[in-house]
Amino acid sequence: MADLSTRVDLALLGIRVDVPVRRRSGAGPSDDGHVLIGGAGAAIPLRSESPYEIRANRLLFDGTDIGVDVEPVRRPRFYDLSTADGVAYDKIAKLHGANVLATTVVQTCIRYGEDQRCRFCSIEASLRAGDTVAVKRPDQLAEVAAAAVRLDGVRQMVMTTGTSAAADRGARHLARCVRAVKAAVPDLPIQVQCEPPGDLGTISELRSAGADSIGIHVESLDDRVRARWMPGKSTVPLSEYRAAWAEAVRVFGRNQVSTYLLVGLGEDPDELVSGAEELIEMGVYPFVVPFRPLAGTLAVDVDHAVAPRAAVLEDVSRRVGAALRRAGMLGADQKAGCAACGACSVLPNAGG
Repeated sequence: MADLSTRVDLALLGIRVDVPVRRRSGAGPSDDGHVLIGGAGAAIPLRSESPYEIRANRLLFDGTDIGVDVEPVRRPRFYDLSTADGVAYDKIAKLHGANVLATTVVQTCIRYGEDQRCRFCSIEASLRAGDTVAVKRPDQLAEVAAAAVRLDGVRQMVMTTGTSAAADRGARHLARCVRAVKAAVPDLPIQVQCEPPGDLGTISELRSAGADSIGIHVESLDDRVRARWMPGKSTVPLSEYRAAWAEAVRVFGRNQVSTYLLVGLGEDPDELVSGAEELIEMGVYPFVVPFRPLAGTLAVDVDHAVAPRAAVLEDVSRRVGAALRRAGMLGADQKAGCAACGACSVLPNAGG
């Protein structure tokens, strides 16, 4: 595994390499290439101007070998298959890292209007590009998951969704999808991701359907930052998030609930760490990830926003990693999901 400073640099500066598994746009960090750094999965931005490159499975900085093995993740075999009605499997679910199957079960969001959209999100861009389908049916996901496990050794699955207009905000379709996948591959751990559902009883429905862990992503605990970066999503008050996290911990258990916290949105680093510590005390894993400027998002196309400074990301990650260790909460102990994978964060390198 690379040291923390190198991993921070890679997360912010990216890497020059041609990799077979990459993600160009979507609901989360994208324009990434998937590699193994010292055997650990990492999703690294692909940047032609980066001083880092991979050559002969070694990491080079300005042409100098810095002693780190880096291996591109191989293209999965399930990408070569299609459903009976002609939908390519990779339009239904993608490989993330070396062994995580990920899908956005509904690729549209009620908050995607320009005055409501999360400014770092491009959830509908891949749909408009024809790289995915708007709604993934439960039977399609079960078919793809079974093939990914059989052909490529997938070990966990992540299901996220755009927010729907229904009171459950999309959680009940997630439950239907989980139930179908679990019927096909009962031993595949699954994380679901959604906004706090209007009825907290829906969280128990997700668990009963077979979900093993849950992500309820707030991105920031600062209401000023939320209103600026997530105008639609910020209308869901933090009190509703806290109630959903508490119920999710009750249902799924401590350290089986997580939330994204983005570094670089303008939140005070000390307050971000304090908020992360509050989450840890609740039993919620704060998945700290750098904001990434992605083409096609309002953050880049309108705001011309830039990534956080390396020193800030490293400092926050060190402190949150230490708090996680003190609490005995490691991402690797989650049954499935972003924290269990860790590829988009530097927290695994910080001991979290």
